[in-house]
Amino acid sequence: MAEDVERVEPGAGLSKDRVLREAVRLAATEGIDAVSMRRLGRELRAGAMSLYHYVANKDELLDGMVDLVFAQIEAPTTAGDWRAAMRRRSRSMREVLLRHSWAIALMESRTNPGPANLHHRNAVTACLRAAGFSIVMTAHATWLLDSYVYGFVLQEASLPFNNAEELAAMSDDVFLPLLQSDPYPHLSEVASALLAAGYDPATEFAFGLDVILEALERLRRTPEA
Repeated sequence: MAEDVERVEPGAGLSKDRVLREAVRLAATEGIDAVSMRRLGRELRAGAMSLYHYVANKDELLDGMVDLVFAQIEAPTTAGDWRAAMRRRSRSMREVLLRHSWAIALMESRTNPGPANLHHRNAVTACLRAAGFSIVMTAHATWLLDSYVYGFVLQEASLPFNNAEELAAMSDDVFLPLLQSDPYPHLSEVASALLAAGYDPATEFAFGLDVILEALERLRRTPEA
């Protein structure tokens, strides 16, 4: 199990950090709907009411959980090429959200963001501004990059296979027979060729990210941008 979702031994004393980490562990292993004060109390061997000493309500719990997720994402720096920094940040964000897909719907919804959340957003803004993006283009770039990562991970997390090997096996049994039995010649052609070449959908993330970064670089150099 990944370190960030590792269970804390029940004998340890309660703290806000421990409550939040147990909530994150539950969400990562069973989904966000499994997280409740009553369930946390049971997992921590404490009364549900005693947890309110550390988190006042469900919103504060969710704020803290999201902040723990943001803390795991590599923040970009202002040193070196901005594209390399944002590429590392986007890859890190994808890896973290694949472990915590429950958080995708919450990342942008918090009205009381925590310090890790604000630090990360400030670092992204600083990186883009230091690279010469205007204030408006900084907003455009941030929205575009975040939307791409969130959307890609959401789609990736919902796929019925986990890797290229599972895709190939499923295609032999399901996808290709379906395409070949109906009038979908273009889909059949592309699917057959890609699978024969050992296609791995995971490579699509880097391709799309590079297209976005190169487009933003051209806009960054455009005076009216």
